Amino acid sequence: MTRDGEKSLQGVESSAAPWDRLDLRLELRPGKMTALVGPSREEKSTCARLLERFYEPQCGEILLDGQPLKFMSSASCTGRLGPEPKKDVSAARIKPNAGCSLEDIQETARRANAHDFISQLESGYDTEVGEGGGQLANSEKQRIAIARALVRKPKVLILDEITSSLDTDSENKVQQALTTDPDQTLLVIAQRLKTMERAHHIVVIGGGKVQEQGTDAELMELKGTYYKLREKLFAE
Repeated sequence: MTRDGEKSLQGVESSAAPWDRLDLRLELRPGKMTALVGPSREEKSTCARLLERFYEPQCGEILLDGQPLKFMSSASCTGRLGPEPKKDVSAARIKPNAGCSLEDIQETARRANAHDFISQLESGYDTEVGEGGGQLANSEKQRIAIARALVRKPKVLILDEITSSLDTDSENKVQQALTTDPDQTLLVIAQRLKTMERAHHIVVIGGGKVQEQGTDAELMELKGTYYKLREKLFAE
């Protein structure tokens, strides 16, 4: 059971994963950033795919606000941004075609730290960006991709290291802005130290199970799997 507003994966198993069983229980809290961490990228990605309903769990259930996710529209519940922003900036213009007011679009652009540079373009939000956003820098593509995801207002936003092309100041602003919506849950597939350190809650996954979970400071004190992973990343 989960309290109202919480998202959880309970006892999930899946034959679509590259192992026989994925058996885990965790909660994702609205208004917070949860980072999935582990040596194997595949396990973290499988958790995200379950939330996106690419396939259904064989047993157990995924709850969204206390209700089974399988009875809901995945398009309205979850959104995902990957590490290649050009895939998320495929429209001809910056302004999305979705039925959103310009006020909503500008607000989400501000949260993504994109409004200022968009406003300086000759045609503003009607600027032609070319195929795959070819006329934009990678950092600009990432900020527009984030804004487009936010304007759809998904309850769960899955982020796959989507701030990797941003400078430190922009990354700080974006990550702070992403946690300002108390009703939105952020799930980050984390591979960088900065992302792990900024997460409110860290879940270490290995062997299809939750091995450790807590804050960065709590997990470092344990000197377990997370500690070793962080030491390895720091060395690299």
